[in-house]
Amino acid sequence: MPLENAGHNAPAERCRWRAIDVRLPSTVGRNHQENVIAATSRPGHDDGVSTDSAPSLDPPLRRIVLVAFDGMQLLDLAGPLEVFDAANRLGANPAYDVVVATRGGGPVRTSSGIDVGGQVGVEELAADPALGIHSLMVTGGNGTRALISDEPFLDQIRVLAGGAERVTSVCTGALVLAAAGLLDGRRATTHWAACDLLGTFAAVTVEPDRIYVRDGDRWTSAGVTAGIDLALALVDADHGPELAHQVASYLVVFARRPGGQAQFSASLRAQPARSSSLAELQRWLPDHLGDDLTVERLAERAAMSPRTFARAFRAETGMTPAAHVEELRVEAARRLLETSDLTVGEIARRVGLTRAETLHRAFARRTGTTPAAYRDHFARRTA
Repeated sequence: MPLENAGHNAPAERCRWRAIDVRLPSTVGRNHQENVIAATSRPGHDDGVSTDSAPSLDPPLRRIVLVAFDGMQLLDLAGPLEVFDAANRLGANPAYDVVVATRGGGPVRTSSGIDVGGQVGVEELAADPALGIHSLMVTGGNGTRALISDEPFLDQIRVLAGGAERVTSVCTGALVLAAAGLLDGRRATTHWAACDLLGTFAAVTVEPDRIYVRDGDRWTSAGVTAGIDLALALVDADHGPELAHQVASYLVVFARRPGGQAQFSASLRAQPARSSSLAELQRWLPDHLGDDLTVERLAERAAMSPRTFARAFRAETGMTPAAHVEELRVEAARRLLETSDLTVGEIARRVGLTRAETLHRAFARRTGTTPAAYRDHFARRTA
């Protein structure tokens, strides 16, 4: 569906191959043109916001500032933006006033070659503390590598964060927050490929295997599509699970994927096998977790001796057959704990672990918690 051009008098133009000047609306999906922070001039309002322009809403309209920059990952911006757009469309009232901030308010070139036009300068926002920012969201991408040593930019981020009720990041945007000292003493996550770099900030506790992490008013997410999960969690926190679920359904994404889920599934953590027989076995396993999956049976299916099979499987996947099967079973159990009312014993039998006690032990090894505690924390809410 096309985005409405709420912040400009004419539709976006100058579409070019791999370079599009995208004009994004401030109050996404709604025609509240009066709420736009103009990127060029703001006549008659010293504080940059008209006192009589914002509609009186209950709950109040929350202003979200999305920070974009050269080298940004486009989906880090577009993913959350679509979530907030859908929340505005589906909610009883507009929920969010979204503003895209760039250096100087001009366009930035994303890593995919698309130009995104800013609505306001980061410098301009930092110089105007009375704007009422509810949430600051720093996007990620390769461009963060330059920003983490850019002190003038980091100073501006510190100022914006100081005036925001909530400070968030998508993907490697966490590196910018960490470099600005905004994650000191906090738990945080980022894209799996940048977790080691985030770990060089000694004051930050890195949780590498998380979709997103909330520590007080600091929210950080893993890479790329995890920004959608983060944005859904923000909608849930602001407006409740019903609207978040409606948004997820509208966007055809997982309904509120829990932040504590791993960034990778068990199937992705195991390296893909090179041999055709082992690769076929990897594809077959997730659909047959209730079968007898001993090394002997798996070796028979792969047409190998048990000893040769065990050695080849570990060499090609980086895991033993038993460890991989256990991970797959625990992952299947996690999904059932999140989405079903089955007892722990019933889930254990369904995923091939036969007894609740066996599932408890495997679950503790793989997740560090119990099935009951996991269900209490992550079971999908419906109301």
